[in-house]
Amino acid sequence: MGRHRRPTATGRRRVLLATAAALVAVPLSSGPAPARTFDQSYLVPAGGTFTVHGHGFGHGHGMSQYGAYGAARAGLTYRQIMDFYYPGTSWGTARGSLRVLVTSDTSRDVVVSPAAGLAVRDLGSGTVYPLPVLDGVKRWRLNVSGTRTVVGYFTTSWHRFSPGGRAGLDGDGELRADVPLTLWTPSGARVYRGALRAASPSAGSADRDTVNVVSLDDYVRGVIPAEMPASWSAEAVRSQAVAARTYATWSRDVNPGRYWQICDTSACQVYRGVAAEDARADAAVRATARQILNYGGAPAFTQFSSSSGGWTSAGSRPYLVAREDPYDGRTANSVHTWRLPLSAARIQRAYPAVGVLQRLRVTARDGNGEWGGRVATIVLDGSRRDVTLSGDTFRSVFGLRSSWFSF
Repeated sequence: MGRHRRPTATGRRRVLLATAAALVAVPLSSGPAPARTFDQSYLVPAGGTFTVHGHGFGHGHGMSQYGAYGAARAGLTYRQIMDFYYPGTSWGTARGSLRVLVTSDTSRDVVVSPAAGLAVRDLGSGTVYPLPVLDGVKRWRLNVSGTRTVVGYFTTSWHRFSPGGRAGLDGDGELRADVPLTLWTPSGARVYRGALRAASPSAGSADRDTVNVVSLDDYVRGVIPAEMPASWSAEAVRSQAVAARTYATWSRDVNPGRYWQICDTSACQVYRGVAAEDARADAAVRATARQILNYGGAPAFTQFSSSSGGWTSAGSRPYLVAREDPYDGRTANSVHTWRLPLSAARIQRAYPAVGVLQRLRVTARDGNGEWGGRVATIVLDGSRRDVTLSGDTFRSVFGLRSSWFSF
């Protein structure tokens, strides 16, 4: 993909739908603890603006990143940190490669800069064709002619190249080199290790999506600094390495046959390739090389979030438990406890069906922590009708940091 086409069906939307489908497809061993029901009513203040008091940032399942930092500062090793946040899991190893969807490349071609040892591999025949060093060539690309993958190069215009004398490839193609590849996307250049594949979303499709085929540990190198400051305590950064590697391995196992196995956004976990790499994060990858967490003989679903707010939230697996988190809040953390204004007018604009908002009613919480825990259900009580929302929906619509809030 590269520059010259309409977005495919389309990067981010496809990622979110496919990720959701993957989650649904995996059998759940157990569910979160049942929410406790009651009715906490909050009348609209005279000034028309609620003050939202909250704890934490994110869903609260699994590892708190600020908690890992606090635990490391308290002297825990990365293994002790992981055992705390994912109780009941066991240690194992994983290796191999991973197929990562590059969502920023919304065009149909894969365009790269010339590089030492640049070659194209035909996934249909398995043949690898070294690409020549030609004067004046500024770019190489994989594009589509009809439904067939073709190879080209750019000087002052694009020219067709016939690898092995063939007009096109037998199957999808990928570019690889002896060094990291510079990929040109509509938003600029990005650098990746491994291979860059022009992948067909389905058999016979004229569309292509860019997929980075990369070793598991090289992938983790591009994740850690995008998810956690590499300057944090070494044991915290090592914890992030294990959590990221395990999550990627879980996603790979869930999607063994799909043309991509994980995406590069927060819909999966953020991956930025070589640009994100940091010597301190690289050291964490080496120190934890190939290590993952398992549960029941398979990679664990190691969800993590920025801050638990002092109490983790029960998730969809037995090891994603609700428990007090004594480590979150031990270090400077602006999201451990927070407050934000939220006007009744803003709520009415988002949900005009309520008419004039009269009060907010929290009718169910998850039963853990201060205030009874994270909001499971909230009702917008209006002059025309009531609207019932999940706590996560309310959080998302109004930009709250977590669903653990009160008024």
